[in-house]
Amino acid sequence: MPAPDEERRARAALCRIIEPGDEHGGRWLRELGARELLYRLTTHPYRPGSLPGAGERRVQGLLRRAARSRPDQDLEAVRALGGRFVVPGDREWPSQLDDLGDARPLGLWVRGTQDLRRWALRSVALVGARACTAYGAHMAADLGAGLAERGWVVVSGAAFGIDAAAHRGTLGAGGATVAVLACGVDVPYPRGHDALIRRIAQQGLVIGELAPGEHPTPSRFLLRNRVIAALTRGTVVVEAAHRSGALATARDAQHLGRHTMGVPGPATSGLSAGVHELLRGGATLVSDADDVTELVGAIGDLAPARRGPVLPRDLLDPETARVLEALPPPGRPVTLSDLATTAGTDVDDTLGRLYELHSLGYARREGDRWYLVRTAAHAPNNRRGGA
Repeated sequence: MPAPDEERRARAALCRIIEPGDEHGGRWLRELGARELLYRLTTHPYRPGSLPGAGERRVQGLLRRAARSRPDQDLEAVRALGGRFVVPGDREWPSQLDDLGDARPLGLWVRGTQDLRRWALRSVALVGARACTAYGAHMAADLGAGLAERGWVVVSGAAFGIDAAAHRGTLGAGGATVAVLACGVDVPYPRGHDALIRRIAQQGLVIGELAPGEHPTPSRFLLRNRVIAALTRGTVVVEAAHRSGALATARDAQHLGRHTMGVPGPATSGLSAGVHELLRGGATLVSDADDVTELVGAIGDLAPARRGPVLPRDLLDPETARVLEALPPPGRPVTLSDLATTAGTDVDDTLGRLYELHSLGYARREGDRWYLVRTAAHAPNNRRGGA
């Protein structure tokens, strides 16, 4: 059953009063309910002790905010964008956000037509440095496109750098992406991403905890990261310095029991230092979308085995391969008998395998002696680990 209209209205009002991630506010909400909490904050005069554990300065700050709340206007503003305000109890509410306990969002303001709960069930976060390198942008875009092609939703924060590359890579592949903002969903931030955020709202979803018109602050960016971590099956960090909001997202993911992954970079790059620290701390190293989906997907979603190219000589059976390895280079042919001794086989078996190698272009006969064809001599020998 969807939340009653009065519950939705009360939570919309509280979004103007209680900051995201405020666990004291979350505890009051859990103990009193949204409507009772709003009533206590808007009743004049305020009754001392109405908010257990709140000091006088805290209470006065909340009361000032409560006087400026405008839930009806905010709900109408998001509807005018073609959006909605999703709260716990709604069918669309992603229940994994409940893992945040008293720090869970009061509700989520949503732009876009897709179902947030359904999309979140199969989603991965891609986050990283704002001032990323060309390598980082390439990896983020490639991961976004690869995950999109495999039917996964890519979640990020619409910031400059890695976030933008992840969103654009996903959109370019015709995939699904969600931008989690640290401001109102009607506020294009950063301003340079106005067109990108509009495109995400059309093709995917733009969501946030803050009421329409609210602007970001440094603390709101950090608190936004917990929503990205909780909403998704796992978090991938692509480039991050030691002090990075992306690492905070990864730590939130680890705390919540989500998968945490990192894309390695050059050891000489400061933007790789944070990722390498994360990997040393137990995160999983990933290099492409197959690696990611093997970790976050269903049983059987395995990444392909990693190996070099398969050469024709790799397909030889072991006995024939031994004869091939025993063949000398051009200019030093040997007799059939000597070759059989070196290969550890009898003469008749060696002769049969030599004719097989001759037909494949590996061996050549000179009178009663045999030698290795030059092209075969210079080919990489994976079986022996040669360079």
